[in-house]
Amino acid sequence: MKDLISISDKAASQIKRIISDAHEEVLGIIVGVDKSGCSGYAYKLDYAKKENIKNFEIIETKGVKVFIEPKASMFLVGSEMDYVIDKLSSRFVFNNPNEKSTCGCGESFNI
Repeated sequence: MKDLISISDKAASQIKRIISDAHEEVLGIIVGVDKSGCSGYAYKLDYAKKENIKNFEIIETKGVKVFIEPKASMFLVGSEMDYVIDKLSSRFVFNNPNEKSTCGCGESFNI
């Protein structure tokens, strides 16, 4: 069965770095979607800990665990999580085939 989302090599490397730098026991990262921004929704990331991952879908790939919030699944189907480094910033990005539009600043999207 194909994973809900795919994780690029760069994203997996950054997730490993984030987990190793955490000051608490972290199992992986959580990917979620909240109502936010000009276009309606925004991606959110958090540490995955034992107490905050109940009923989440787990993607285990490339040596990392990514926990998908149950309400975010329908927004993320077929997406790729990547990590990009530009001249002045670095960030996780989601290449999501379900997006119909994004805001001008790129912080939010609509489905």
